[in-house]
Amino acid sequence: SAGDVLEDDPVGRLKVYVYELPSKYNKKILQKDPRCLSHMFAAEIYMHRFLLSSPVRTLNPEEADWFYTPIYATCDLTPTGLPLPFKSPRMVRSAIQLISSSWPYWNRTEGADHFFVVPHDFGACFHYQEEKAIERGILQILQRATLVQTFGQRNHVCLNEGSITIPPYAPPQKMQARQIPLDTPRSIFVYFRGLFYDVNNDPEGGYYARGARAAVWENFKNNPLFDISTEHPTTYYEDMQRAIFCLCPLGWAPWSPRLVEAVVFGCIPVIIADDIVLPFADAIPWEEIGVFVAEEDVPKLDTILTSIPPEVILRKQRLLANPSMKRAMLFPQPALPGDAFHQILNGLARKLPHQESIYLKPGEKILNWTAGPVGDLKPW
Repeated sequence: SAGDVLEDDPVGRLKVYVYELPSKYNKKILQKDPRCLSHMFAAEIYMHRFLLSSPVRTLNPEEADWFYTPIYATCDLTPTGLPLPFKSPRMVRSAIQLISSSWPYWNRTEGADHFFVVPHDFGACFHYQEEKAIERGILQILQRATLVQTFGQRNHVCLNEGSITIPPYAPPQKMQARQIPLDTPRSIFVYFRGLFYDVNNDPEGGYYARGARAAVWENFKNNPLFDISTEHPTTYYEDMQRAIFCLCPLGWAPWSPRLVEAVVFGCIPVIIADDIVLPFADAIPWEEIGVFVAEEDVPKLDTILTSIPPEVILRKQRLLANPSMKRAMLFPQPALPGDAFHQILNGLARKLPHQESIYLKPGEKILNWTAGPVGDLKPW
């Protein structure tokens, strides 16, 4: 069993009010660059669409348990398709100023019953370089809100206690279309495609992935058990379905879409990211379906993986074959019971009822609206 929590039905256990914002915060941004629909941060777009037609949505804010502010904060892409988060703090601040002046609900809790989807590399710290993200920290005005984010690393300034960690977006229809017969032999022992060095941003090779990816390449590039390369073949999805183990090392952040792809394609994820907080960790038995390797132990990967007994491998593969496990990692359109949308709702439902302490006394203020870099305070 994958655990009862995967089967939870949040409908009837919570009500969500969706703020209606001017289209400049969402739809117009998407119209400008439709590529946002398919990049790994697209959960913010699909979560908005899902909630608009979800049975948990309420049109009466007085009965709402949670309030959702639909901002497409990652939909600012470079010509090569990389999301730049630099405008995000100004967008978020502008949207909160709008809802706090147009509705009474933000002001009574300063956002403690509000949630935001912030799927950047370092969540609501809004920077793709860790030292810059840490320097800014989570935006002060989001400190009391619940953050739904892909970033998850224990004891990190960019992860609030109480955040809901979600998987990055991977295109469900595309993955479904590339399924191969279930009885295809898994003839690849270890599989990985991706960067080992980020030459443009880390020319000396020791900082990117804290050196873990470089260690994979240096130790196993000539090992016949390891099918690893920087080339991204057209058969990438099919190859994962032919592999027993799929490496899921950290990059600039602890996670990558490979985690989703490995689970969906039944390839045992080898998670190399110290202190990672995994998506929906209260619902998905990661210890049972994956293999965890410390970053410092990467040079021993071959010994670690070849020493796993066949019966343990088979048990992990059987768990990965559970359709509910795969569904929990995906954001399908239309939504399906138990999918990632519903796991987010389950996370919100488990945080209810709100404690009385979240409500402020008349005139009480906790958050500092003017905290943060000067650039974040500019109008948007």
